[in-house]
Amino acid sequence: MTFRRLRNGLRAAALLAALVPLSGCVGVFSGNANTAATTADQNSPVNTPTGEDAEDAVIGQREHPRIIATYGGLYSDRPAEIMIAHIAGRLLTAADQPNSQYTVTILDTADVNAFALPGGYIYVTRGILALANDTSEIAAVLAHEIAHVVLHHARARSNKQRTDQIVDKVMTGVLGGAVTDAQVEAQSRLSMAAFSQQQELEADKKGIEIAGKAGYDPFAAARFLSAMGRFSKFSSGDAAQADDFLSSHPSTPDRIEKAGETARTEFGAPGAGEQDRDGYMSAVDGLSFGASPQQGAILGQRYVQPALKFTFTVPDGYTLQTAQSAVVGVAGDSEAVRFDSAEVPESMSLTDYLKSGWIAGLDPNSVTEARVNGMDTASGAAKTDQWSFRVSVARFDGQVVRFIFAAKADSSRFDKGADATLQSFRPTTSTDLGQIRKVSIKVIVAKSGDSAASLAQRMAALSRGIDLFYILNNLLPGDPVTAGQKYKIITVQ
Repeated sequence: MTFRRLRNGLRAAALLAALVPLSGCVGVFSGNANTAATTADQNSPVNTPTGEDAEDAVIGQREHPRIIATYGGLYSDRPAEIMIAHIAGRLLTAADQPNSQYTVTILDTADVNAFALPGGYIYVTRGILALANDTSEIAAVLAHEIAHVVLHHARARSNKQRTDQIVDKVMTGVLGGAVTDAQVEAQSRLSMAAFSQQQELEADKKGIEIAGKAGYDPFAAARFLSAMGRFSKFSSGDAAQADDFLSSHPSTPDRIEKAGETARTEFGAPGAGEQDRDGYMSAVDGLSFGASPQQGAILGQRYVQPALKFTFTVPDGYTLQTAQSAVVGVAGDSEAVRFDSAEVPESMSLTDYLKSGWIAGLDPNSVTEARVNGMDTASGAAKTDQWSFRVSVARFDGQVVRFIFAAKADSSRFDKGADATLQSFRPTTSTDLGQIRKVSIKVIVAKSGDSAASLAQRMAALSRGIDLFYILNNLLPGDPVTAGQKYKIITVQ
């Protein structure tokens, strides 16, 4: 994660992640299974689109880096990339798309989601990879998104929203942004991903036809929709998981039933088609789970960034969370903090930067400079109609980092807390880095005498771990397990 090019503002209830221009993907594919069997070279020659296809390509290219930034960046995992590439190649051949260009990207987020943009841009998250249990389920997801593109749903949605600059909105407050409603980030994601319910049903039918024609189990779509429904209910109280596939892809028992009916009508009774559970489990073994390690670790009141090697501590009462290119925290509904970075010329002093106009309501007489832990810093106070702010900046490793504290009521306690946080900012030590734990999927093999309950006990130490085990493996309490078959557990190292 890099803390750069940040434009979002601050509010107390929820602080939005800013957008960072990035690029990259699993591969750019044509409708050929061999082409997609390995990660493709994005610089390889491809057919030049014309007409509406060219317009779609422009839209997709414009939104692609914004999608990546909004959803936590790219996820790099070679076995998963190869698996997705191989599945995508088979599906594109079955979809009769020999001259179309598709870009498939794995996003580094725990959100359980997948969606498509005009120009053949298709996205899956590592969260959705963690939930699936065989290749046919991921094939169902990818085929559904390919169907949206084939049916021109992405173009229709983009035409409707072309003038809506959803990913460029900023918040009111210290950065002087325009007012938006309390759900702007979630709405931004949903606006970029959502289709109408009729379009979803059309994509379900077409996607099942594509997956079945490619040789995958056509009943996987209904099975995985059901699994995602269970996960959505499980995570409904978790803000980090609230923006999932079913937020933008409405799921009802009727829709699941229709998916099953389509599979039966087109391909007959269940039992036909590849599932390849073993191959899929091998590909996701070791997959990161939950919050991205690249976005840093939250250890109580302390944040540790292992890649950029810094740490800081916020006052008691604040709850921290990572957001793309920022760390945000709230204390009830009356105080909030945002940590991010900005590009500032080395020739500009930090005092001049604070006074350069990006802080609404800054009192220029409040700005002071100091040395903190060997770094140059500057701090100042600002006030708007509803908020008081303490803003501090520091030069660290060639960048300027920013702490922005906001409170509805100014006080000496608030001022001291903001200053203490700045004083805590320092380079990491080996002890700091040693406290970070890696959370990932581990694939285990059931032995004779094992049961779903006994395997679930291996996750009992995690909060709601037993319930999560059943959902990740699409099992119910009391279900038998098969000796020699692979199952997923979550481990913390």
